Formats: sequence, structure tokens, C-alpha cells
Amino acid sequence: MKKLLIALAAVLVTVASHAQGTVQFATITGVVNAPVAHAGTGLGPGPSYTAALYKVDGGTLTLIPSSVTTFLDGSSNPDAAKYIASVSEVAVPGVATGGTATLRMRAWLTSAGSYDAALSKGESGDLVVSGLGGGNIFPADLPASFQGFVVTTIPEPSTLALGVLGAAGLLLRRRK
Repeated sequence: MKKLLIALAAVLVTVASHAQGTVQFATITGVVNAPVAHAGTGLGPGPSYTAALYKVDGGTLTLIPSSVTTFLDGSSNPDAAKYIASVSEVAVPGVATGGTATLRMRAWLTSAGSYDAALSKGESGDLVVSGLGGGNIFPADLPASFQGFVVTTIPEPSTLALGVLGAAGLLLRRRK
């Protein structure tokens, strides 16, 4: 009987330690209102942009694949393009149900393929989410302190600017 109880306790501890905490990924809820806009225009990115949550571990950011989503279409309501199509249950790897995770939202132009490759992108500050859901517990909401951010575009240099830079390089080379 004693061995059976020990085995049962070991199974329960193992199951609890492998459960991942969950969070609801939404930029507008009853608690959160975090619009994302393009720099200078105030318009939302719309469906041509991707958004995702990243887990923050010190200086390392790891994409949570189940969180990848797009922004809403703003054709009928331009303000809708500032918000994402919410993901109801995102499992945060390595964080148990009831635990705390530090997350960051990133947004980028989908055609670039990834955040790192995109010239048009933006990210939130760190979001500390406590009491993660999982199992029979509802997913945690992002914190009420979550604020929107701006997506900026790094412009490509014009042909004229590249020409001037090249000419300056040739002049410097000629002087030596």
C-alpha cells in the first residue's frame, strides 16, 4: 500500500511539473487596451503585419510559436487595424500553471518573414504575467499596464543618397 501511495504521489508531481502555463494573447479586452500604430500616421498596421509573443529570459527572447497571429482588417473600422486577432490560449514553454512569465509582444511586416529580417517592425516593453492558467484554470490575461507601441519603418536609402555616398568614397580614395 505504501509503495502504491508513493507511486501515485510521484505521478501527480510529474504531471504538475510538466503542465505549461497559458496566457490569452489579446491587445484589447475588458482590462487591456494596447493599440499598435505606424509611426507618423497613427493608422494601424492591418492584416499585412504579424504579431507574436516572445518569452524573455534575461537578454534572450524566444518566439512562442502558438502565439503568432495577424492584425485585424480595418476596412470597415480603421481603428480595428490597430489590434490583433486574439489567440485564446498560448502555452508558455517552461513556465508551470500558476507561475509567472516575462513576455514581450513584437510586430513586423509579414512579407519580411521574421521580426529580425523586417525593416518595418516594433515591440512592446516587457510584460510580467503572473498566475498563468492551464488545465482547468482559464488562461491569464496580459497585464492592465500593457500599452501599445509604434511600428517604425527603416527607409531604404534613395538612389541619390547612394550616389553621393559613392562619389564621396571615390573622392576620398583619389586624395590618397
